[in-house]
Amino acid sequence: MRSNRLLGGKVMNKSCLRVIHVATLVLMFAGGAMFGSWHVHNAAAQNKFGQPKSVIHVVIYKWKDAVADAERQKALDGIKDMAGKIPGIKNVWLKTQRNQARNYDGVFAMEFESPETVADYAENPIHEEWSKRWQELRANSLSLQVTNP
Repeated sequence: MRSNRLLGGKVMNKSCLRVIHVATLVLMFAGGAMFGSWHVHNAAAQNKFGQPKSVIHVVIYKWKDAVADAERQKALDGIKDMAGKIPGIKNVWLKTQRNQARNYDGVFAMEFESPETVADYAENPIHEEWSKRWQELRANSLSLQVTNP
């Protein structure tokens, strides 16, 4: 095996080749780091968001003490059932992730297409039937609605 290599008509020894390889790797690493830094910076600077015209309906609730877990789950499942049957409901959130209202047991939210679909939902017989049962199960609740101008 030869320890010399021919490159462009010149003879290069092993140490010179190592220096070139190391320098190439360092340049590649630095270039990748700079590109990654640039990409992260630009991604953060270009965060896209919207202001949809949909309405978010949020309910914070407390169950009556005597309500069994199965009844509680049935009431929450009823929200999914309504979402599948009442036009204008886009999304539902049923799992309480964090609740800072210490006197309440949970939170659910519903997204409606527009203020008009919220009004239609409130008067829908499916909602009215669910609401009667909900009133029997809850000790207290607060509801809020939010949208964009």
